[in-house]
Amino acid sequence: MTDLTAEGGHGAVPLEGVPAAPGPVKHDWPLYEVFVRGKRGLNHVHVGSLHAADDRMALHHARDLYTRRNEGVSIWVVRAADITASSPDEKDPFFAPSGDKVYRHPTFYDIPEDVPHI
Repeated sequence: MTDLTAEGGHGAVPLEGVPAAPGPVKHDWPLYEVFVRGKRGLNHVHVGSLHAADDRMALHHARDLYTRRNEGVSIWVVRAADITASSPDEKDPFFAPSGDKVYRHPTFYDIPEDVPHI
């Protein structure tokens, strides 16, 4: 049986006799998370992930992949390994301290009657 690959959008291509590509192997490249701020948006939104050899390549690939129709005005790329996140399993104990801070709630303010929609 022959090893086949479908990379490059050309369908299954036999790998026998094909020399190895120069440089780093794509599968060894770090994973980046991509965030794009749209023309009408005020914040960056996660739009996907990609592999790249370095930060600059990740930024260029993100532009080519995720802003094809000129919908973005700003792109952030972040190595996935550099992201630290809270665990969904620990959500109750992690966020519990904020419940003790009642001063963060607008219950201590008098709202004038002539101020609408508050």
